[in-house]
Amino acid sequence: MLRTEDLPLDWRAATLAGRLLAPEGPLVVVCREGRLRDVTATAPTMSDLLRDWTGETPPGRDLGDLADFDFAAHPLLAPFDLQVIKAAGVTFAVSAVERVIEERARGDSARAEAIRGDLSARVGGDIRAVQPGSEAAARLKAALISEGLWSQYLEVAIGPDAEIFTKAPILAAVGHGAQIGVRSDSTWNNPEPEVVLACDPAGRVLGATLGNDVNLRDFEGRSALLLSKAKDNNASCAIGAFIRLFDAGFTLDDVRAAQVDLVIEGRDNYRLEGHSSMDQISRDPLELVRQTLSEHQYPDGFALFLGTLFAPTQDRDEPGRGFTHKPGDRVRISSPRLGALVNEVTTSKAAAPWSFGVGELMRNLAARGLLSGRA
Repeated sequence: MLRTEDLPLDWRAATLAGRLLAPEGPLVVVCREGRLRDVTATAPTMSDLLRDWTGETPPGRDLGDLADFDFAAHPLLAPFDLQVIKAAGVTFAVSAVERVIEERARGDSARAEAIRGDLSARVGGDIRAVQPGSEAAARLKAALISEGLWSQYLEVAIGPDAEIFTKAPILAAVGHGAQIGVRSDSTWNNPEPEVVLACDPAGRVLGATLGNDVNLRDFEGRSALLLSKAKDNNASCAIGAFIRLFDAGFTLDDVRAAQVDLVIEGRDNYRLEGHSSMDQISRDPLELVRQTLSEHQYPDGFALFLGTLFAPTQDRDEPGRGFTHKPGDRVRISSPRLGALVNEVTTSKAAAPWSFGVGELMRNLAARGLLSGRA
């Protein structure tokens, strides 16, 4: 259930858009100046709302003050519906390069610094400042190859082409408060706290929210060809609580400067904290949007996960085994201007099955008289 502390710190000044589950079906809602409004009669889907968004809240039914709304009776859904859910991976190049250096140095800080200095000398500058696809990145790639340090992850970290993949089917994401799933046969997995952009069919970036791009490190680590099994499973994508739409008080520059925090609390009293700073991202969010659209169209818009710096190393059970989820873990991803996304971990088999697809949504909206006369 959504609590006031899960909202953006300045939520009464924010423009928020989301989806609720009512007895009659999904509702599209907008919150402005702290008042929640049901705009489903004007915008039956979030795709409709964002496609036609001009900055003005559509007509709708007042639902009262957001702080007083009964989210127990009307649980939050993921704030996207017909949009394709895309994700960008390995977007923090400095993290990827540093991980390769640390693996080669095997915990020897002096050796790591020597490798870093040698690479910087070959590149002709600080490797932390290398821009993907640049001449300096090409020189760094050549240096890494000569040292036997190259990998497919570094190719997308500093090469010209970003990794862009489809995270989940349309309508398959879960929202704030729902259980989030990991494969029952995974033994090494972790959350990935990320900022998610809301884009219309033309590629306009209209706002942002938070997401959990659950990752199975054992599956993806075995082979990049297992990415789909590592990323796309029942309930393995959480988004929410609301999309914060851009306005005079919140812009893309706020996304570029966002700090994303993570807290995991287990039933075994285990606690892990992590952070991801968007100012460390290697490719600007608009460049990731451009690459998403370069050879594809999204007539209903798309959501785009921007990647994360977070990679947990804190041991949970045996020394040297690192972190992996256990059922019942409470995962809280938060950022001051975006609020919080909270989910409890279960397995993808035990999570509620995904049964409300596009056909069911269309039948539901049609039965409610919400599709007639729409272009």
